Amino acid sequence: MPKDKVTFFENFLVKRKTNYTWNEFSSPTFEVNVGVGQRSALSSILSALYLSPLLYILEKHLKTLNIPVSLLFFVDDSLLISQNKSIDVSNSQLFYSYNVLSGLLDKFGLNIEHSKTKSFHFNRSHGMFNPSPLDLLPLEGPVLLPKNSWKYLGFIFDRKLTFHQHINFYSNKAISTVKCMKLLGNSTQEINPLQKWLLYRCCVLPIALYRFQLWFYNKASLSYPMKILGKMQRRAAIWILGTFKTSSMEGLETIAGLIPIKFHLHKLAGRSQLCSVSLPENHLIKNLMDDPLNTCLNSHPHSINSLTVCQKTSVKGHIIDSNNKLNGVFPSFSLLIQNLFQVLE
Repeated sequence: MPKDKVTFFENFLVKRKTNYTWNEFSSPTFEVNVGVGQRSALSSILSALYLSPLLYILEKHLKTLNIPVSLLFFVDDSLLISQNKSIDVSNSQLFYSYNVLSGLLDKFGLNIEHSKTKSFHFNRSHGMFNPSPLDLLPLEGPVLLPKNSWKYLGFIFDRKLTFHQHINFYSNKAISTVKCMKLLGNSTQEINPLQKWLLYRCCVLPIALYRFQLWFYNKASLSYPMKILGKMQRRAAIWILGTFKTSSMEGLETIAGLIPIKFHLHKLAGRSQLCSVSLPENHLIKNLMDDPLNTCLNSHPHSINSLTVCQKTSVKGHIIDSNNKLNGVFPSFSLLIQNLFQVLE
């Protein structure tokens, strides 16, 4: 690295001072020489520069030791993913990879917060599933007891990937938001129905439908999500119109000017599927899709191209829907242009 850049980072990370201000109160300045400042523009860049060689060495060590564990990092949140039919084999792979990771972090001057370490297992079986705990005591870590749900980056996963708890959490959060909005009026006059409608569309629906792509896709079971979200929208429509609780749902949605939840989800899903077209050619999602217009040579080993015809019909998800949408709309234009060139020739 050039000397001027090294000098810049040295000056950036040492002899820094800060203070806290609250209304008219301002604390005295004090030194903060540890870590990168919160919300700093360089925070994510510096963390990526520092962790990139660590991830390269870690992946190389795991391949040398023949430990089939995948890595997924989101700044300082990391995931170790093991896929195996045996829980004991999966736990042993996670134990050895955790040992390698903790050793490398010590060499890089970093450490693992063992109190935040969690273990979670996905399972396809229909019967009882009681996975054994992951014992990290030999590595100075805790004994990780697998839980029934797991929250990561705002997503709530369950073992069957039904996302029922995710839907319940965000629909209840949306209902709580509607209840709190009743306080927005004053003592003489409350907000009018048009303002309530705008608040619901702009503030409540985005909360209730947060990352709906996890559970809303082709061939997915939608009876439970539609039931929960329908109840949420019914309560919101009663609040907007100020009507009786016994009013019919169809009449409430028509008078309040609300699109039924299922049709609203279809509209949002169609728009989000088309967003994959604007992604760069080397994007991970673009490499997973079967895009004939993509000229990138580095295809993902688990891309849709590697699936058989039978597997393509059985695999479900938002990426599959985006792939079908992409191939169903855009290649027709490219074929039309090719035929036009042939006619002109």
